[in-house]
Amino acid sequence: MTVNTRIERDSMGEMQVPADALYGAQTQRAVQNFPISGLRLPDRFIRAVALIKQTAAAVNVRLGLLDGSIGAAIEAAAQAVLDGEYADQFPVDVYQTGSGTSTNMNVNEVLAAIASRNAGQAVSANDHVNMSQSSNDVIPTAIHVSAALAINEILIPALEHLSATVRAKGQAESHVVKTGRTHLMDAMPIRLEQELQGWAAQIDSGVERLRASLPRLYRIAQGGTAVGTGINAHPEFAGRVAEALADATGLPFVPNPSFFEGLSSQDAAVEVSGQLKTIAVGIMKIANDLRWMNSGPLAGLGEIELPALQPGSSIMPGKVNPVIPEAACMVAAQVIGNDATITVAGQAGSFQLNVMLPVIAHNLLASIELLANVARLLADKAIADFRVREDNLKRALSLNPILVTALNPMIGYLKAAEVAKAAYRSGRPIVDVAEEMTGLARAQLLAVLDPAQLTRGGISD
Repeated sequence: MTVNTRIERDSMGEMQVPADALYGAQTQRAVQNFPISGLRLPDRFIRAVALIKQTAAAVNVRLGLLDGSIGAAIEAAAQAVLDGEYADQFPVDVYQTGSGTSTNMNVNEVLAAIASRNAGQAVSANDHVNMSQSSNDVIPTAIHVSAALAINEILIPALEHLSATVRAKGQAESHVVKTGRTHLMDAMPIRLEQELQGWAAQIDSGVERLRASLPRLYRIAQGGTAVGTGINAHPEFAGRVAEALADATGLPFVPNPSFFEGLSSQDAAVEVSGQLKTIAVGIMKIANDLRWMNSGPLAGLGEIELPALQPGSSIMPGKVNPVIPEAACMVAAQVIGNDATITVAGQAGSFQLNVMLPVIAHNLLASIELLANVARLLADKAIADFRVREDNLKRALSLNPILVTALNPMIGYLKAAEVAKAAYRSGRPIVDVAEEMTGLARAQLLAVLDPAQLTRGGISD
C-alpha cells in the first residue's frame, strides 16, 4: 500500500515523512533507525515532556527571550498533548539513542507543527520549542516529573487502599484463631487479625520508604542543558521552570543543587526503583500466603475461600484457581526484573551524561503502574471478600501438639517434647495427652493451652 509522504529537512538533509504526520525529519530518522521493540515510551512520560515544554515557553517569554505569540502557541500546543490529543504522533521506540534525544525532538517537532498552524507563523522545533533546553536535561527531568506524579497520583493511594482493606478484613475476623506456621510447619496459634496486620505493616512500610525517596525525585535537572553548565539558558531559567512545574503539579520540584549529578547519574530513579522492588517483594509474600491459605479445598490448608472469579481449568470441571494472587506474583516478578534493568542502566553514566535514560523511564513507570493496579485488585478481588473456613481452622488447632510450648515453664522443654510426640503419634488432642503424662489438672491445662489466650500481644493499637 502506497503511503503519501512529504519532504522534511533537518541538519542531515532531506527525509520523506508521512504526509499526515505532525512530526518531522528527526522523528522519522528515529523511526527508521530503531525498529526494535514496537514499544513506545509511556503516555505519562510524553505528557511530562510536554509539561516541561509548556513551562519552558512561559518562562522564556517572561524572561524576554521568546516572542509572546510564539510562546502562547507553544503553551497551547503542549496543553493539547497534556489533554491526551495527538497521542499517535509519538512513535519512537523505547530502545533509541540513550539520551532520549529522539523523543525530545519528536515532542519538539509535534509541538512546533501544532503551534505553527495555530499561530499562523513558523515555529521552530529547536530554536523556539527547545529554547534554553537540551535533551540532556529535558529527559532526566521528565523521568523525575512523570515518576513523582505517578507515585503520588496512583501508587501511594492504591497501596493505602490495600493496607486499609487488609486491616478492615483483619478487624472483621478478629475472633478467628488459627494455627501459626513457621517453615510451613505447624507452630503456635495466631489470630487471623495478627497475620493480616503483618501484611498491612509491610505495605505501610513500603509507602514510608517511597515517601522518604521522593525528595531526591523532586530535584530536577532542568537548566543544566548540555553538560550541566547551563549553556544557552538564562541564569534564572532553572529556578523559574522548577517553580512553574511545582505550581502546575502541586509537587515541590526544585533545581538539582548539582546539575552535573542530575545529568550524569540516575541515582534517584535507582533508589525509587529499589523501593518499588521492596514493595513487590511484600506483594508476593501476601499473594503467596493467600494462595496457601486458599489451597485445597480438600487436600490443602483450606483456611479461606477466595472469591470465585472464573473457571480454573479447561479440562477439570468445577476447579477454581486463585487467579488474582497468581497475577500479583507475576507483577512482583516483573517489577523485580524492571529493577534489575534500572540498576544496570543507572550505571551507564559516562562522564557528563547517562545514556540509558529511555529504558529507565519505561521500566520505572511500568513498575509504578503495575504495582498500583495490582494493589487495588488484591484489595478488592481477593482480600475484601474472602470467606474464612472456621471449621477447618478449629479442627487443626484442636489437634496442634505445638500448643504444648505453653507448658515449658511448668514441665520443662524435654517433658513437653515427649507430650508433643505422643500427641502426634496418637492423633489425639494435646490436652488429653498432657493430662495423662503430666499429672496437671485438666482445668489448669485447659486454661494454659487455650489457643486464644496464647495469641495475646503482637498488635499495637
